[in-house]
Amino acid sequence: MASSLELQFAVAKISWLTTTEKLLLCRQLENEAQFTALRVCDLENFFRRRIIVRSFSPDSLLREAAADRKILTHKRIQYTFYEDTGYPPQLREIYNPPFLLYYRGKLPDYELPLLGVVGTRRPSGRAAKAAYALGFEAASAGIGIVSGLARGIDGRAHEGNVAGGGRTAAVLGCGIDFVYPASHRDLAARIIENDGAIFSEYSPGVLPLRYHFPARNRILSGLCRGVVVVEAPEHSGALITADYALEQGRDLYVHSDGLSGAVGVGTARLAETGAPVIASAAEVLTDWGLAPRAPEGRAGTADTSLAGRMREELSGALVLHRGDYFRRNLHG
Repeated sequence: MASSLELQFAVAKISWLTTTEKLLLCRQLENEAQFTALRVCDLENFFRRRIIVRSFSPDSLLREAAADRKILTHKRIQYTFYEDTGYPPQLREIYNPPFLLYYRGKLPDYELPLLGVVGTRRPSGRAAKAAYALGFEAASAGIGIVSGLARGIDGRAHEGNVAGGGRTAAVLGCGIDFVYPASHRDLAARIIENDGAIFSEYSPGVLPLRYHFPARNRILSGLCRGVVVVEAPEHSGALITADYALEQGRDLYVHSDGLSGAVGVGTARLAETGAPVIASAAEVLTDWGLAPRAPEGRAGTADTSLAGRMREELSGALVLHRGDYFRRNLHG
């Protein structure tokens, strides 16, 4: 890619360009002067399509990108661009993959398949237990669980995978520098401590807006070989993930403990249209031709100083101000 790192960060912030368009633009740009001289009409001519936006200020994007990079450095947040060797290879297969992916923690071993587990934020007791068991059982085969760190099914699946020694991955619908919901800050820190990862395509400071979550679901399913919908009512966001999984050619399963009642209407419909019904992670592993084994990299092998700093930062005990960290007295 011909453009500098600063330009790549600035181009990444142009939300109304596709990843393909961002790649093409970066290959054409040689310096910041070329970027700051761009107008919307130049982009329309280059991409041969109409672009309707309220404003476009390349100078502002460069300043925002520089501010983002400072935050990434101070908070030890890592990142990978589409053409980097560390970029998840399975994400390159999906439609409009993220041009820039931020992460905290340790990247998964992409030689091992990942299993997505999703569902409602208000599950039944049976479904919540099933999500935890799926995460725990998957860990016994060294398989990480991917979910969205939300309340309910997501959180239980992450917790089970962490408890079983698995390397779980969470995909956020907000900026990489904080956790939503706040009640899962401790869970996020435990994911990092257990060699897992927190991912987001959103730069620091971006709020968890409603439309971010359907978009992040394409990344969640894109990282995986298969997705299990544990329990989902009608119009659930988990069903959007199921649609993405099918579009991306991923395996789609539903759990037998999430098929009944109003909270399981969406899950039951998936089963009726052909999604295999499973009762355990072992059935998914059998379908994939895998046998359970001890997971590699048990808890405690990660960068504990990074996890500790993240835990303090997310709890509000550690505050970043003008490039330095300050410890806040939370006890008066």
